[in-house]
Formats: sequence, structure tokens, C-alpha cells
Amino acid sequence: MAKGGRRYPLVIYTHMVNRWWPAVLVLGFALLGLAWAVYSWGFEQWRWLALASVGGLNVFLGLLLLVFRKSAYVQPFSDHLRLATPFLRLNISYKRIRRSSPSTMGGLFPPKSVSKSQAEIIEPLARLTAIVIELNALPMSRTALRFFLSPLFFKDKSPHLVILVNDWMRLSAELESMRSGKAADPSQRKRDSSILSRLPRK
Repeated sequence: MAKGGRRYPLVIYTHMVNRWWPAVLVLGFALLGLAWAVYSWGFEQWRWLALASVGGLNVFLGLLLLVFRKSAYVQPFSDHLRLATPFLRLNISYKRIRRSSPSTMGGLFPPKSVSKSQAEIIEPLARLTAIVIELNALPMSRTALRFFLSPLFFKDKSPHLVILVNDWMRLSAELESMRSGKAADPSQRKRDSSILSRLPRK
């Protein structure tokens, strides 16, 4: 089994979920309160049951988002980089990675190049540094990836991923360390080991 490094939570995923879960939870409790009022007023049973059902579903979704908000992460392994969300687990072989480079979110997504709603999301993150991982090819279709990942994981149509974590320097160093370890020639390591074994021991 490949050795895994540290897990780095994905800031974009956490940031977007934090924007949604309070609103969903409040809406759920409001609908439950309205359902109770409709029941108290003596309206037809189906009315308050429908409101209570929708309200309960919203409360459940809000709590689910709260639990899952930090469950998306990237994790370097000895032979691949794992990108995981609650509904996606993607292993990216180091053979696919051409290079990685740092860039600020504001530089990757200038306000004029994105929609107004996306600009509002990026604004508090604009000065943070992300790692752009350029690939030979995406491990799955862009359409499928966009179903699970925010558009802010993609700066353009080229094969790449924008990875924003709190400690980008540590992730970059660990990623390059894992990649260089994998890239070493096994036969060379074997020869080095053989040479060392023949050295006299004191």
C-alpha cells in the first residue's frame, strides 16, 4: 500500500459550504416553525405535514453540510496525489503531473473574468496562494469533475487543477518530495545499496 502524507483541507470547498449551511439550516427551522403554526391554526393535515417534511429535510441537509464542510482534502502519496470530497475520491498519478506552480487566487481569477457570484466568493480569498497543478490529461472528463468540484478548481480549459489549502508551502514541498522519491530509478537505488553493503563496517 502506498504511503500517505498529511491531509490538507480544501479551502474552496470549506469556504463555499460555510456560505450555505447556515442559510439551509435557518430555512429548515423556519419551515418547521411555520408547519407548527399551520397545525395550530387547524388547517388541513397535508399542509403542515408538507411544510414539516420540507423543513426537516432542510435541517438534515444543513447539519450534513456542517459535518462535511472540512471533509474535502488533498493528500500526497508515494505514487499519486489524492483529491477527496464526500462524493468523489480521485487518485492522480504523478505520471500525469507536468509541473506545479503557486499563484494567488486573485491573479488566477480576476474579477472581470468571472461571474459576479464567483467574484464575491473569491474576494476574501484573493490574496491567498493556490497551487496550480498542470496535467498531461485530466483523470476523468471535465464535465464529470465539474459535477463534483467548484468552477474555482479550474482557471481555464487546459488540463489542470487549482488547489487552495491553508499551508500551500508545506503541501508543495511534500508533493515534490513524494514525486522525486517516486521518480528515482529503482535499479540505481539497488546498485547504491549493493555498493554500501560491500563497504567495510567499523
